Amino acid sequence: MTEKKSAWQSPWVIAWVAMVVIFFTMNMIMIYLAIDNNPGLVVDDFYERGEDYEENMLKKQARNPGWIMSIDMPRKIDVGQSVVCRFTVKDKVGNPISRDGVTFYAYRPSDAKQDFSVAMNQVGPGEYEAEVSFPLKGAWDALVSIKNGEDEYNTPKRIGVGIDWIP
Repeated sequence: MTEKKSAWQSPWVIAWVAMVVIFFTMNMIMIYLAIDNNPGLVVDDFYERGEDYEENMLKKQARNPGWIMSIDMPRKIDVGQSVVCRFTVKDKVGNPISRDGVTFYAYRPSDAKQDFSVAMNQVGPGEYEAEVSFPLKGAWDALVSIKNGEDEYNTPKRIGVGIDWIP
């Protein structure tokens, strides 16, 4: 008489069950991350802002002065620690640009209630500074906005607070 072997002794059955378990586990992890972490920034008036988006972007690109803008932040930022954010702006040939209305914006991708902004002070030709403090650990999106008459130009930077971050 031949003895029946258990299906669990077959490597094919074990491999298929392992793949199904891994598939469901990864899906549960992805669902948890999608619910727990808001994936991006949302504005309240998204429809109104997007109605003429292409037309407005083309107009803005036509008026773009070609400025060279950069944000300088410390590599290590701790929660609640005041740090100095530096912003420089130069024209196409490297001459400093001075304008009124330079603002530092900090956006928390996972919680819009934590967003804040700080006016930047001019410390030299084309050089601006602001002292900022981040209340929560994690990823932040920084944006420095400079106005030139009616137009506004922005430069972004991703910041890690309270973690080892490689920009």
